[in-house]
Amino acid sequence: MSNATERIACIDVGTNTALLLVADLDAAASNIVTVDHRQTIVRLGQNVDEYRMIHPEALDRLIACMTEYRNLCDGLGVQRILAVGTSALRDAANRDEVIAAVKGETGIEIRCISGDEEAALTFFGAVAGLPEVPEPFTVIDIGGGSTEIIMGTVEQVDSAVSINIGSVRMTERFCAAQPPSPEAFEAAKKEINRKLARSLPPFFAGRQQVFGVAGTLTTIAQVCLGDRHFDAAKVQGYRLEYDAVHELLDRLRAMKLNEIVALGIPEGRADVFTMGVLILHQFMRMLGVGSLTVSIQGLRYGVAQQELQKLLMLRNRT
Repeated sequence: MSNATERIACIDVGTNTALLLVADLDAAASNIVTVDHRQTIVRLGQNVDEYRMIHPEALDRLIACMTEYRNLCDGLGVQRILAVGTSALRDAANRDEVIAAVKGETGIEIRCISGDEEAALTFFGAVAGLPEVPEPFTVIDIGGGSTEIIMGTVEQVDSAVSINIGSVRMTERFCAAQPPSPEAFEAAKKEINRKLARSLPPFFAGRQQVFGVAGTLTTIAQVCLGDRHFDAAKVQGYRLEYDAVHELLDRLRAMKLNEIVALGIPEGRADVFTMGVLILHQFMRMLGVGSLTVSIQGLRYGVAQQELQKLLMLRNRT
């Protein structure tokens, strides 16, 4: 690496998954170069919606994951690790103890960010490095605990909202069995509709160009592609049609857990997948989105983009 390049790791500690991006920040070319990326299902948000506490077993899974990521980063010569925590940590009364435990065991300090900061970082990360983006555009990030919807331009965020509907949260509240009963499914849909109806009006201006990020969206793209294994190159930029989401949701409503796993969906995501697809379906239906573009980027890339801007400012001063 040249003196103008810094290798960093960005970790997104979400409600269901922990995502790692190792990237080189190339100040000379003003570019983010992906070195490696990993995804681990941790289910940090296990019962957080009900008890507002990170479960000890979930903390153990998080520490194991962060230890693995730390070792990988050390092997790749990472100079700095930046980790951010989202919905599950925000909701947990014991988040400070969790952050301290992870730092003590791995040396990685997780910064718990607000819903607004998460939305902004996700927004800019979704389109980082893309050559041309029609404006205004909207980004939707369906996580385990919350869903972020953001609209704006490559220069600024115009509207943003973080809604407490996520695949894990909705599954724990309404979907005790797979497939869900018709009554449970309708109750979940009613709750999602209620939350979306209050939040969507500002985003009609950006509905013509929508990007979808995070695990629910990339997994839907994988299934619609007919692939049993995730292929980042095929998923990135995939055009996802509303009709395909509608058809997939109809199938999922009647599928057992083992049948969902058989689609190529990991067990740690399969049990919350139906609710994740339902959230996307209602978002697209209520906003009138005929299709959207799937991006494998998101919060991690937003953190990397933010660090690149800091590096550029420092370089310009010197």
